[in-house]
Amino acid sequence: MNKLRQLGQGMTEYIIIVALVAIAGIAIFSLFGQTLQGTVADVSMELSGQASGNDAQTGANAAVTEAGTEKTMANYDEKANN
Repeated sequence: MNKLRQLGQGMTEYIIIVALVAIAGIAIFSLFGQTLQGTVADVSMELSGQASGNDAQTGANAAVTEAGTEKTMANYDEKANN
């Protein structure tokens, strides 16, 4: 009986670690989503043999512009509709 409890405890710890890693990944993608999306698109295009252009730089510039804008409730709905 004690061995089953230890196995259950190990599985619970593993699930907690996996959940924390997933939450961290979601947070990173939400913070750097635009830049990461451009980078992933460039890498996938290069792997498929196509020229990727300059999408990563465009995404980075858009992220810098977005970071410089003031976030208020007045412009929240404007961003949600785009």
